[in-house]
Amino acid sequence: MEFEKKRDRLVKRLATRRNLSDRTLDAIRAVPRHEFVPEAKQSAAYNDTPLPIGEGQTISAPHMVAIMAELLELTPGDEVLEIGTGCGYHAAVTAELVGPEHVYSVEYHTSLAERARETLQRTGYGEVSVRAGDGRDGWPECAPFDRSYLTCAADTIPESIREQVRTGGIVLGPLRNGGQRLVKGVVQSDGTLQRESHGRVRFVPLK
Repeated sequence: MEFEKKRDRLVKRLATRRNLSDRTLDAIRAVPRHEFVPEAKQSAAYNDTPLPIGEGQTISAPHMVAIMAELLELTPGDEVLEIGTGCGYHAAVTAELVGPEHVYSVEYHTSLAERARETLQRTGYGEVSVRAGDGRDGWPECAPFDRSYLTCAADTIPESIREQVRTGGIVLGPLRNGGQRLVKGVVQSDGTLQRESHGRVRFVPLK
């Protein structure tokens, strides 16, 4: 009950400080973030900040997860590729918006992938597909995707990931270019991305 109250307060803060849809706020409210962080960090689970999760990685701040969900324009049934599973929290929020069976997530660290898979199963998101591997390769067997996003900073959107998103789909991620910026790209018929920047961000690097 204490965690539920903290989560509700977090959502109310996000609602007043950010321009977020009810669908996104409901998704943040639905996911028990404290289940995805190490036990020693659970008391801070509903602070709007990143937290360490091991292997030099972090769980993103809730406001950033929410902003990315908005920019992806997610609708039920969208096939979504996530690069950088981490602890699985971001995938769970995405699953609330599209359905867990439509989320595919790749994690570089085997230990994090295994832990995320276990947590997602325990919290009701067991249909999210998680595998360990190089995120730059995407998940070609399950392509094409309607949306793809990176939870780690890259110099550019990996070509394989862009190629696995259908024309008109969205690719989103933090790109390094004299400082990290959150970049949204819409895939054009010739395979290029029509890009727009959505401000400075700070993410761990893509392995």
